[in-house]
Amino acid sequence: MADESDAPPFTYPETGATSREFPAGYHHFRLRRRIGAGRDLFESAAEQVLTYRMQRGAGIFGSASTPSATPGTALTVRLGIGPLAITAPCRVVYVLNEPDRRGFAYGTLPGHPEIGEELFAVDYDPTDDSVHGLVAAFSRPGTWYTRLGGPVTRRLQHYMAGKYVDAIRPA
Repeated sequence: MADESDAPPFTYPETGATSREFPAGYHHFRLRRRIGAGRDLFESAAEQVLTYRMQRGAGIFGSASTPSATPGTALTVRLGIGPLAITAPCRVVYVLNEPDRRGFAYGTLPGHPEIGEELFAVDYDPTDDSVHGLVAAFSRPGTWYTRLGGPVTRRLQHYMAGKYVDAIRPA
């Protein structure tokens, strides 16, 4: 991992806001979907989330500077298809390591077509033994083509969130 003092700045000032109330001026998105039950599933899914399984399973993982998410990890995702795909840089803002919730959030860096932050997590509800995948984000267009994409871009975000959660669902 590069020295953070040499790292490019995030493209938004509200760094870490996926852990609290989302800031105004952005599109807000949350998907929480049940993937199964049991503490063993939670532990397995948590490990998968922290090792980028959501991104890999959705087919957008590019690279990461660490094998599992840690604050400051630089990573890239590939958005688009074939020669139209772009490499979008991100950096891990924080990691969740709570007894019943694990995951990480990354924020956009210069060169990413969106501006904002996205959380990828799994949580366990001890009251009913259920396990849920969670994707939450606040974002706004960062380029002319994402502004032009408007509603299509938002539908794509919803579709990809479902793919992220499906990537950690047991077979």
